[in-house]
Amino acid sequence: MNITTIISKRWDWIDPIMAFALTRDARQLFLTRAVRLFAYGFLSVVLVLYLAEVGLTEPQVGLLLTLTLIGDTAISLWLTTTADRFGRRRMLIVGALLMFGAGALFSQTRDFFLLTLAATIGVLSPSGNEVGPFLPIEQSALAQLIPAERRTGLFAWYNLTGSFATALGALAAGALAQTLQNSGWLILDSYRLIVIIYAAFGLILAVLFSLLSPRIEASTIPNAHSPNRFSLGLHRSRRVVFKLSALFALDAFAGGFVVQSLLAYWFHVRFGVEPAVLGSIFFGANLLAGISALSAAWVARRIGLINTMVFTHLPSNVLLMLVPLMPNLPLAIALLLLRFSISQMDVPTRQSYTLAVVEPDERSAAAGVTGVARTIGAALAPMLTAPLLANPAWLGLPFLISGGLKIVYDLALYREFQAVKPPEEKIKREQ
Repeated sequence: MNITTIISKRWDWIDPIMAFALTRDARQLFLTRAVRLFAYGFLSVVLVLYLAEVGLTEPQVGLLLTLTLIGDTAISLWLTTTADRFGRRRMLIVGALLMFGAGALFSQTRDFFLLTLAATIGVLSPSGNEVGPFLPIEQSALAQLIPAERRTGLFAWYNLTGSFATALGALAAGALAQTLQNSGWLILDSYRLIVIIYAAFGLILAVLFSLLSPRIEASTIPNAHSPNRFSLGLHRSRRVVFKLSALFALDAFAGGFVVQSLLAYWFHVRFGVEPAVLGSIFFGANLLAGISALSAAWVARRIGLINTMVFTHLPSNVLLMLVPLMPNLPLAIALLLLRFSISQMDVPTRQSYTLAVVEPDERSAAAGVTGVARTIGAALAPMLTAPLLANPAWLGLPFLISGGLKIVYDLALYREFQAVKPPEEKIKREQ
């Protein structure tokens, strides 16, 4: 065994990023992921604070965040289930322009109706995580370019890129808002500038997507008139996708109780944390989340995708439930950071598993449908969470509800899919 083989086996978890270093479209998709998640993290730290400053009540904020996610759901469903027929690049550009439109309108009005309109038809991220059509389309493009055994590793790096970008965006927004306020800017104006910058990122993304080559398009175009074709761009994998979608919706509904913008508001109300400190907290949290996602490929190669999803997610949910029980800010931050250090290991494994158990020409649709299911689940929770945050006696309930529901999801997922192996795991077992 030569030294090259030894190094390859010892550091096989970093191989995917090395393999894609020479792929122009892959580099471009990693760049668009970084720019987009920086923008999401940038906005999420101040979004609820901004809405409160323009005069919205907690119930109005909760309703608006719910409508934001519902609107993203409808847009994502249409764009992702038609992307393989009408063009992935074209749908990505449309999503970027909707992101620009939402940010632009948000920055120019205090009217609740107009804010709601922008939230419903545009693309905004209250959580700092992916929304809109981007994630499923990008990952479908990446998945068709790589061997199956490298897919999870690549997605781990893809998620690491996003987590680091989100962390930097959160840090930058908190620092910018605090600096402007210390320089004499009105609080509302400092937050509005951040919303304007978010809109500008939408235009940057549109340009970057336009530079992608035709190689990202679906290698097999679904036949719209095929007798075997069912709705939503799915055929053979329809049953599996719908079962996964139901479970992912439950997980996302649980996560919607503690999206990043509401967590930032919780820390502000509970401990009086300023924007700069909020940015630092979520910088650290997203940094740890990215590292945990990277290690998922190594774990999944040894115990399988489903086992990795479940056995890393369960302890993170227990830690989440302990956060509101902490008596002071340092302990609450410590528990939150510890939770983030393992909480995202299920993300690249979940994404890889979904694309592994469906037909190649269903990947955009499957990723889109499961992504939409997650968005629907997440959309319902903020409307329930915001009133709880308005009552000091109920501040801790969102954490407890979220953690409890996520544990139910983990157990249900293991029961339903532990025996359903992706092709690469079946081959490994046979060998």
